[in-house]
Amino acid sequence: MTICIEVYDENENRKNYRLKVNGVESAGKIFVAGHNGMVGSALMRKLREQGYSNLLTASHQELDLRRQADVEAFFFKNKPDYVFLGAAKVGGILANSTYKAEFIYDNLSIATNVIEAAYRNGVKKLLNLGSSCIFPRMAPQPLKESSLLTGPLETTNEPYAIAKIAAIKLCRYYNEQYGTDYLSAMPTNLYGPRDNYDLEKSHVLPALIRKFHLAQLLHEQQFDSIREDIRKRTVGFGLQLHQKSDTDIVAALGPLGITANTVALWGSGQPFREFLYVDDLADALVFLMQKHHASEIGEFVSIGTGIDLQISQLAQLVRTVVNFKGDIVYDSSRLDGTPQKLLDVTHLNRLGWKASTSLEEGLRKTYDWYLRS
Repeated sequence: MTICIEVYDENENRKNYRLKVNGVESAGKIFVAGHNGMVGSALMRKLREQGYSNLLTASHQELDLRRQADVEAFFFKNKPDYVFLGAAKVGGILANSTYKAEFIYDNLSIATNVIEAAYRNGVKKLLNLGSSCIFPRMAPQPLKESSLLTGPLETTNEPYAIAKIAAIKLCRYYNEQYGTDYLSAMPTNLYGPRDNYDLEKSHVLPALIRKFHLAQLLHEQQFDSIREDIRKRTVGFGLQLHQKSDTDIVAALGPLGITANTVALWGSGQPFREFLYVDDLADALVFLMQKHHASEIGEFVSIGTGIDLQISQLAQLVRTVVNFKGDIVYDSSRLDGTPQKLLDVTHLNRLGWKASTSLEEGLRKTYDWYLRS
């Protein structure tokens, strides 16, 4: 449709921006839920890049999406026309295993509150964002959309996956009962600027970047740079380490698998994973909202590159990008997670979209951002 957005400059002069989105003209506000996160911030960049200006946002402090009354009040007051539901509680294997109740409660609450408020307030189109962890642990590879609910989930992220499956079904059943146009998209593992680099709660790729970065700083004995990195980013072990001595820093990083000559990683390094640069995801989400309806997409569409690699190969690539010369060791006593998660992106490709950023290019962009941030 063509979104005709009315905005005002500082002198209260009205300006109209007409942007093509599916061939229908309408005025529209776009609410990006979770705009401060990695996905949300990439989506904001993409929308602004394409000329969209009438964007609604609310930080967690301004709007707790887990609170139904607050969400309904926000939608009633602001009346968004289009919604990108990218807000979620996310984390890696350790976080998912430790905070099971929070992962299912928070994500269920966010989804039910936003989707219901969207319906009650006449939202024209909503895109619900999930994760590839919705698929059964042993589903045939590559993972087809039709594999949903055909087998047991991976136990290490089951609470999160159940919440995301529920959100898919909510969108489907609202479409069937109320005639809404709510899409669902399930991306593969994401990485990029503004990722979570907390060594206790992060996913595998940001954890690798930070571990190799800190190990290289240790190798070069750049303890002030380590202190600055720790000061800027929580490290998960609860110490004011940036105020400690060089010896204390070495002692604290060791149990995390970070030394001057080695980086230890959880698991065997044998599982396969697929990775998508977050700006590519943002491009895909805007493409879907502009070009397609739920009736064309079906229950959901998977978003990925269609290419995977072993964690051990990924570690070697990150080590090269960071320029760490030490060794990589693996702790096989730790959980590996799902053996393989490669998405079948045939459906998305047929809709007219393909990823454009290679893994090495995306890693270099991400590490450049890490060094600047």
